[in-house]
Amino acid sequence: MKLYTKSGDDGSTSLFGGVRVSKTDPRVVAYGCVDELNAAIGVAVSVSIDEEMRAHLQNIQSELFVIGAELATPSTGKTQAQLAQSSIDAIEGLIDSADGACSPLTQFILPGGCPSAATLHLARTVCRRAERAAIELASQEPVRDCVIVYLNRLGDLLFALARLANQRADHPETPWTNPDA
Repeated sequence: MKLYTKSGDDGSTSLFGGVRVSKTDPRVVAYGCVDELNAAIGVAVSVSIDEEMRAHLQNIQSELFVIGAELATPSTGKTQAQLAQSSIDAIEGLIDSADGACSPLTQFILPGGCPSAATLHLARTVCRRAERAAIELASQEPVRDCVIVYLNRLGDLLFALARLANQRADHPETPWTNPDA
């Protein structure tokens, strides 16, 4: 099988089930943002500072494939897999654990720090874009609530993991200071 089909040369692509739409269709934008998020998390995995964090992130990557499949399926179709509430529950547990291991946040911090934390902060911003794209799609077509909730929690988790990565690397966080103050 060739990697190129030439069927998208006209600016269209196929959703699951074969329906062709513009590559600028909100559904395509939403699952494209989730794909970009998955790649950003892949970068974070490559520089992850410990096996536990790496394992959690790789599990999340698998869940993002499920979300991508849901978003790539027209509202009239049926996906092979759907995200479960247990995935959201697991992320909430990870947020609580990571946040509990860090000192309380008393001020805004600049994204960055050690390489692992910096990649997690970048993935967080990509996650927020994917969340916005899913919300935009949901304003036009049905999107299961748990997809949007998952992306919202995932953004929080990536922030908490970035803080934890800095702590484990003994890298201090940089507080934001108002340049006009």
